[in-house]
This record gives sequence, C-alpha cells and structure tokens, in this order.
Amino acid sequence: MTGTAAPEATPQQFTFEQMNLQVGMRLQVITHRALRPAQNFSSVIGWVKDEYLIIKIPFEQGAPIALGEGDKLTLRVFSGVNVCSFNAIVERIFGRPLLYAHVTFPKQIQGTSLRMAMRVKVDIPAQVRTAAGFEQVGFLVNLSVSGALMHTKKPIPEEVEPVAVQFTLLTEPDKRQVIITAKASIRNVNAAEPWPDGRPRYAYGMQFIDLDPAHYMMLQNLTYQALITDRQKIV
Repeated sequence: MTGTAAPEATPQQFTFEQMNLQVGMRLQVITHRALRPAQNFSSVIGWVKDEYLIIKIPFEQGAPIALGEGDKLTLRVFSGVNVCSFNAIVERIFGRPLLYAHVTFPKQIQGTSLRMAMRVKVDIPAQVRTAAGFEQVGFLVNLSVSGALMHTKKPIPEEVEPVAVQFTLLTEPDKRQVIITAKASIRNVNAAEPWPDGRPRYAYGMQFIDLDPAHYMMLQNLTYQALITDRQKIV
C-alpha cells in the first residue's frame, strides 16, 4: 500500500452527457469575487438542456453565501469515475425560502479520470479486530476505496480470517462523524520507521472486502476532495 505518487492525468474535453450529472449530485462551487477563490459545496437541483443549470445556493457557517447575478463561478463535480469542471455565470438568484440559482448551461467541460485505487494521506486513529478476539489500535496513514495502510505499535497475529478495521470519517459539508467498520484482508506487512518513543512500528497494507456502498461513496468523496483541493495528499 506504499508506493510512488500517481502521475498527473491529462484533462480531456467532455460532453454534458459524459459528465453523467444527476439531480441531487454534490458539486463544488468556486466563487471568484475576492482576491482568492472561495470554495463551497452545493448540489444540483436540475437543468434545462442548453439553457441553464439549477443549483442550491451553498451555505457557509449556517448562512447562504453571497451570490449576485453576473458572478463568475467554477463548478466541479465527481461523476464516480471522472472529476469534471466547467465555468458558469449566475443568471438569476432565488432568495429565501427557495435559495437556489440559475447558472449558464455548461459548454466547455474538462474532465480528469480518477484512478479508482488512488490513495489519500490521512492520520486517522483506527482499531483492528481479529476473529479470535484480538484487538489493536493504530493509525491509518493512507486510505482509498480499495484499502488502507495502517501503522500499529504491536504486531497483529497472522490469521486466515479477514480482520475488521474501524475508524471515523467526517462527512461534508456538515462535518458529521460516521463510524466505518470494514472487513479487510492483510495483503502485506512491513517494518516502518520507529515511533518517536523508539518503539517498533508495524505497517499493514489492507484490502477492503465487500465495503458498504455508502462507505464506498464516502471514501470516493475523500479522494475527490483531496484531488481538487490539496493534491499533496494524493499518493
């Protein structure tokens, strides 16, 4: 589960249909009103083909962000396989209680393929349990939809049965904590640099088995957010 950084994918032109946009799909809204672009998350309400796209007005700290007609936006959406990006102009604002906006229909869409096993650097406390009742705590240091790399202070007994890995993720945009328990098989074991206190550190590469679809989507979103906001986290 270690490995070198993934090569940069070459952006490609996409059609609207290839973007596979769905009602309710989450998207990132980047505004350009200030010196530095601001990023928020929203969702798709609907569209009229070749005329306009309807999106929910994003919230920040419990209030809708300031949007005005004529504002320039960059919208990014994760289709499940590709990260797509396009520019739009705010055409009309619908205030309270509706809180949605019409923006120009996408014309130039760029997409980048998302490698399914792309891993994200993390530092998440985790617990692993074996079928025989052994429990060990440690930290996940990278994570993907296919597996994780976990560091522990004690070795995990070698067993044929899969292990159970439990950790907590924060959902976007409300930062709700979700406990994930995933069945996994240990694919490799390596010795890593010792812990700061000098004790040995064990590195376990784990492959998830039959991951819950909702948890799979959460891990996809984790990868997607790292890809579009902090590429240094991609390994």
